[in-house]
Amino acid sequence: DALDRIKEKLPTDNRLPSTDYWLQGRGWRVNDWGQTNFPTAAHLDALSRDIPICLSDHSGHAAWVNSRALQIARIDAQTADPPGGQIQRDENGRPTGILFEDAIDLVMRHIPNATTAQITDAMREAQAYCWRAGLTGLHDFDGRSCFIALQTLHQNGELGLRVVKNVPVYRLDYAIGVGLRSGFGDEWLRIGGVKIFADGALGPRTAAMIAPYEGEPDNYGIVVTDKEEMLDKASAASSHGLSVTVHAIGDKANHDVLDVYEAVRREEASRGQSLLRHRIEHVQLIHPADQARLAQLNVIASMQPIHATSDMETADRHWGSRTKDSYAFRTMLNSGATVVFGSDAPIEKIDPLLGIHAAVTRRRADGSPGPDGWHPEQKLTMAETIHAFTTAAAITSGQEATQGSITPGKLADFTIFGRDIFTIPQDELLDVSIDGTIVGGEFKHRTFG
Repeated sequence: DALDRIKEKLPTDNRLPSTDYWLQGRGWRVNDWGQTNFPTAAHLDALSRDIPICLSDHSGHAAWVNSRALQIARIDAQTADPPGGQIQRDENGRPTGILFEDAIDLVMRHIPNATTAQITDAMREAQAYCWRAGLTGLHDFDGRSCFIALQTLHQNGELGLRVVKNVPVYRLDYAIGVGLRSGFGDEWLRIGGVKIFADGALGPRTAAMIAPYEGEPDNYGIVVTDKEEMLDKASAASSHGLSVTVHAIGDKANHDVLDVYEAVRREEASRGQSLLRHRIEHVQLIHPADQARLAQLNVIASMQPIHATSDMETADRHWGSRTKDSYAFRTMLNSGATVVFGSDAPIEKIDPLLGIHAAVTRRRADGSPGPDGWHPEQKLTMAETIHAFTTAAAITSGQEATQGSITPGKLADFTIFGRDIFTIPQDELLDVSIDGTIVGGEFKHRTFG
């Protein structure tokens, strides 16, 4: 079965070191197995009871661990759920081996960190991949080690992508303490905003919902950061010149975030402060009563088209008729909100053509769910989609004067497609090659002489 296939991808005991070693992986999805029940520690114990194992799910909002990992983290029936997290338990209250949201940190804190040198080396490889995919820049939401590695590349003259570095909320006090503000930096590496998590994700059914998940009358998801704490953090960030990005998937999470931003906008107005580029990351399900509020509050909708086609079956299963208000690109754009597109890598592949195809077709690569696509009323035109990936991205980071369009005086960052994506049949978009990527007037990738 599916669990057996996963175990086939993992090394066997005789290939594992005997001490001081963790086996990590990611990418499993319960929904891909045609079920809603989660696996257990016992499944991984069959692989090893001596080596601790931690496997993150596709979304990164759930982890599957073995008994050795639970033992190291001292997670047992008496362990309380941490704020913003949940330890899944069996009928006797014992941990099953599945951890949700901030409960994952109970295990992750015991896993040795990669060194800065290792991260820097990995970034060199990742940067080259990004060039081949046609990317000239990105927004990063990783932590301190990643920021150090980015600075190392920049100082060595090796950074060839425009990077907007965002600050995890647990580093907010440090950022304020040293005086970081949104926009600090240069054309290669600059500070974006502060990242907060309002809720979980759809796949593990931890996105915070106004009404319960289909078939689960007691499951409303998980509130990772409640409104009071979120307002406290967002207010502190804003008052010190840092914009805020809040992850929100479920309709309750999006509602709560908008309430927080409404209060923050009032505070900014009372200070006579210019509007910071606050945004909601994902906006995957938004209640009809909240759909106009992003534009009213000048809050950016940062969305990922590939999620619509990747998640459609899962959304139909767990959200039912509410999916008419999910991944609502057209609704958001027509409301007057700034809609910006990205990939959410590594949750999905970073290649922008995948997102472009999803936005204009609402179909997967295999053509499913049919010629019209999933909720076709939410499709965008190619022009609207490219705007969301380029000009809107520059607006989001306050760089529209120098980036986001091919205009005299702006930075010479271009992507060269093998075919005209505005005129070819949409079914052929995923076959288009990236023939060249130019950053700062220099070819970083090219397939021609």
